[in-house]
Amino acid sequence: METPDGTHCIDFFAREDGTFGFEQYRAEHDGAGRWQSLGQYAHLSFGSGEEALRAAKEHVPWLSPAEVWRW
Repeated sequence: METPDGTHCIDFFAREDGTFGFEQYRAEHDGAGRWQSLGQYAHLSFGSGEEALRAAKEHVPWLSPAEVWRW
């Protein structure tokens, strides 16, 4: 999911141990077209993708309103 202006995104992932997580990234503006991890949330572990999404909504302010989501 990414902000409408393309400056931030969040990725959700499943680990090999069956847990789930997420991390927030910001766009690098050096022309490389890459994302820079903010390194804040990837260490958190959740039992389901739904739990990870709920936690992300609590921690990442721009993620809460459904209308800003872009898959």
